[in-house]
Amino acid sequence: MWKKAFNKSIRPVLIIGTLGIVLALNAPDNKYFEIAKNLDIFATLFKEVNAFYVDEVDPKKSIEIGINAMLSSLDPYTNYIPEEDAEDYRTLTTGEYAGIGSLIGVIDDKVIITMPNEGFPAEKAGLKIGDEIIKVDTTSVEGKDTNAVSSLLKGKPGTKVNLEINRNGEIKNFTITRSTIILDNVPYYGMVDDNIGYIKLTDFTTNAGKEVKEALKSLKNKGAESIILDIRENPGGLLFEAVNICNVFIPKGKLVVETRGKQENWTQQYKTLDQPTDTKIPLVIITSSGSASASEIVCGTLQDYDRAVLIGRKTFGKGLVQTTRQLPYNAQVKVTTAKYYIPSGRCIQAIDYSHRNPDGSVGKVPDSLKVAFKTKNGRIVYDGGGITPDVEIDADYLAPITISLLSKAYIFNYANQYYYEHPSISGKQDFALTDEEYNAFVSWLSDKNYDYKTKLEDALNKLEENKEKDPSIDRIKDKLETLKKEVAHNKEKDLQTYKPEIKELLEEEIVGRYYFTRGEIACSVSHDKDVKEAMALLNDSAKFKSYLKAN
Repeated sequence: MWKKAFNKSIRPVLIIGTLGIVLALNAPDNKYFEIAKNLDIFATLFKEVNAFYVDEVDPKKSIEIGINAMLSSLDPYTNYIPEEDAEDYRTLTTGEYAGIGSLIGVIDDKVIITMPNEGFPAEKAGLKIGDEIIKVDTTSVEGKDTNAVSSLLKGKPGTKVNLEINRNGEIKNFTITRSTIILDNVPYYGMVDDNIGYIKLTDFTTNAGKEVKEALKSLKNKGAESIILDIRENPGGLLFEAVNICNVFIPKGKLVVETRGKQENWTQQYKTLDQPTDTKIPLVIITSSGSASASEIVCGTLQDYDRAVLIGRKTFGKGLVQTTRQLPYNAQVKVTTAKYYIPSGRCIQAIDYSHRNPDGSVGKVPDSLKVAFKTKNGRIVYDGGGITPDVEIDADYLAPITISLLSKAYIFNYANQYYYEHPSISGKQDFALTDEEYNAFVSWLSDKNYDYKTKLEDALNKLEENKEKDPSIDRIKDKLETLKKEVAHNKEKDLQTYKPEIKELLEEEIVGRYYFTRGEIACSVSHDKDVKEAMALLNDSAKFKSYLKAN
């Protein structure tokens, strides 16, 4: 989701294309001749289809399908943005929109408030998690998806919107004045023990660098002597903000990233411009397979300068830069214009879109083609496959029963009930359900409809399904049935076996009812295996430093 401002319009490109038609008269193999020829074929083809196809043809829909098919043959990040989607795209890149400031979702075919953003109109007006939206102004939302309802809620700042809400069977009406909503890149930061600070970075929209800087200063004032920067599942965003975040931890004038593209003005170096906040404080960055793009610039650059120890899972591997170009009629195209290279010289792009297989599929850069590079201290790092953490930690996977409870929204719904039965709770990080309270949740589930398959049950079912391919399976049919009975899951037993993870998720949901997003994150940090690993590393100075030295 890279965005870089260019003042040049698209008109010069169109002029060059027109000139190419003339030049192509004497050079049939010229690239511009091929462009002109095929555009002429496309326009004529659509004209013929529109004139003679038996049914009416929607020109906008048909041509958009053609545009999107063409762009999808390049890479997943080069996208057409029609005028009606421009505002949503602006929200993604700036983190700013105008509305009531609330997340919504569809649960049990109802449009539900899932999280009012703290400090914005929805929360100030008194909307709560679990409120069902019945009407927006005079429009019923029954059967509408979240995009449609979100469009109804958005509007110009200062305008009013009326909501009819069902809260636990009671109909309530709210009149809310819309305002400009600016989403935080750092929704939470805090101390995880007496001397370790934690910063959760979820986006790279405008002011991300400033927010990280202010969070670091605040944590140091609270006694932080080391920092955990959590960028798990952060999909990236603005290139300049990645530079600004690196600048918090490394000196002025240091190279952060170089972009190399087809056009000369897209080949640029981006260096830190300001004095840093702290170049010495021990820093651990937690990564995941969902950390991409700008996230990878930050963790890769700080790894290249041996400024941070990375722990977690290998990152996504997106080393491509996108630029937004204006098209006629207020449409836009987000086009991949360059690849980025971090200070060691490596590009971490994992998928090779330039060399497709005969069936059109693409593969990852093979290990045999990956090149070794060195960090500032001489540590070996590799290109072509994301950023590999210095300390790799296996991902946690939820049990089938837990996934079922989440997908059926039973954890969400019970948290709502708990909230209305308990006026207050003990706090964010130290809140814990008692055994008695957990057993109350188990009792509440007793008449609920949910089911699941364990991995072992799934494997046995697949074995039985393959008997057509392997008739010999019939010979163990009786044993297979006995085994299926022995491994059949028991809900009551599983609710106790997987009590720790179910209880943690329920606690996070409950805390969110009282303290919103900040509360959910604070509560989850207290349970987090990766955070605990980071804390242990930061509390062992010798071990921390050993990861930053060349072998």
